[in-house]
Amino acid sequence: MGRVTVPRRVLRLRGGVPSHRPDTLAAEEPMEIRVGGRPLTVTMRTPGGDFDLAAGFLVSEGVLHRADEVAGIRYCAGATADGGNTYNVVDVALAPGVATPDASLERNFYTTSSCGLCGKASLDAVRTTAAWTVAEDRLRVSPHLLSALPERLRAAQKVFDSTGGLHAAGLFDADGRLLCLREDVGRHNAVDKVVGHALREGLLPLRETVLMVSGRASFELVQKAVMAGIPLLAAVSAPSSLAVDLAEESGLTLVGFLRGDSMNVYTGADRIDTADRPGGTDGVR
Repeated sequence: MGRVTVPRRVLRLRGGVPSHRPDTLAAEEPMEIRVGGRPLTVTMRTPGGDFDLAAGFLVSEGVLHRADEVAGIRYCAGATADGGNTYNVVDVALAPGVATPDASLERNFYTTSSCGLCGKASLDAVRTTAAWTVAEDRLRVSPHLLSALPERLRAAQKVFDSTGGLHAAGLFDADGRLLCLREDVGRHNAVDKVVGHALREGLLPLRETVLMVSGRASFELVQKAVMAGIPLLAAVSAPSSLAVDLAEESGLTLVGFLRGDSMNVYTGADRIDTADRPGGTDGVR
């Protein structure tokens, strides 16, 4: 399988003084996702959690909703001309009766690690119908709990410690306990890996949970949260206008600029218990 990190020797300048030293980079390799042997998309990702990534991607596209809809996931042998296995081609076999992806969803092109939506013909193409609604989710959290999540997310980022070059997505329960964390060069991949893990463990929909991401909150991340049944998405940086629009339409709580005890609540403010003060209950009211 591919490496998560890659060593490199670099020229380092400090105060104009040069020195050579080893450095560690986050690995980035292409991965092709196939469904029933048919190519669907290629994404740039950090190797690791590839089966979760493939499953999570298919949840986001509305293809998968339950673990029993997957008959199997495997790396494709003979991915190279000489019959070798690159571990960069993953094939998802759907269970009998599960509909294959519609041809309009096919993304037979190169997707960069910074943009999971490149090439989409229109916004209508990504406004997929969710199997569950998040609007009525009973999650209620305190600002005190939310303010603790970025540090908990950062503390669990093992690969970031050595590379400084990965996004992270962490799934937390209503009491702030970390349930799952995944890292990747692509923020959308990190979320797909979390969602795919949940699907394969039979945990969807992810009721009364919080998804915390290390970067900005894009339209696609809001979509992925809604498709997985996650009622609250929090980000350390800004959301886009379209992300806010989709969150409002879907009934999702969207929190941005979550840094220390400061945050902006863009939608779904009723889930935030503003009566809470530090030192009180660290969970749901």
